[in-house]
Amino acid sequence: MSGALIVFTTLPDAATAASVARVLVEEHLAACVSRVPAVASTYVWDGAVHEETELLLLIKTTRERFEALRERLLAVHPYELPEIIAVEAAAGHAPYLAWIADSTRADRLP
Repeated sequence: MSGALIVFTTLPDAATAASVARVLVEEHLAACVSRVPAVASTYVWDGAVHEETELLLLIKTTRERFEALRERLLAVHPYELPEIIAVEAAAGHAPYLAWIADSTRADRLP
């Protein structure tokens, strides 16, 4: 196991997605955040079916940094109930996985 995680979240617009991505990277909670534009989401909220266009963030982090990332994401996310789902990277390019670990080390904090 690599210890790397990919965390999924959706956001309402490009400006918010860019802002959230920058916060997570600048605070070394994520090594990289990829923004996927124009995902179509269909969901039930308050008893009604909604269809929205959102942006999907793919956040690369580590298991060790997940809890801090989750807390920070909750603090900056505009949704009442944000999607925060982490999946383990079962395998990957070893140098890239090492870069994720190095980029998110807690001792990098200012």
